[in-house]
Amino acid sequence: MSTGYVGILSFELHFPESRSLKDKRMHLRSVKQQLANRTGCSIAEVDHHDTWQRAALTLACVTRQASDAERLLDEAERWLHGQPFELFGRHRELIAPEA
Repeated sequence: MSTGYVGILSFELHFPESRSLKDKRMHLRSVKQQLANRTGCSIAEVDHHDTWQRAALTLACVTRQASDAERLLDEAERWLHGQPFELFGRHRELIAPEA
């Protein structure tokens, strides 16, 4: 019996135009909402909470097939690469939980 797949994308963003935590939070809210709307994945800020121009985020999705998880992670990466902020420190993982 298949148990599904978990796709994980961890990455860091640099917002060079951000001059305060308030600016950064505004950018992060937009990034998180856009990614959630485009992929249906969950996303959270996981590090650099008190840094003005830097954020570490992790996105996760659960799918029935590995190809669906890969497609969602690809879509998230494509969108991130097309934005005005800098994307770096990217790490992808696909997990197949044991039944």
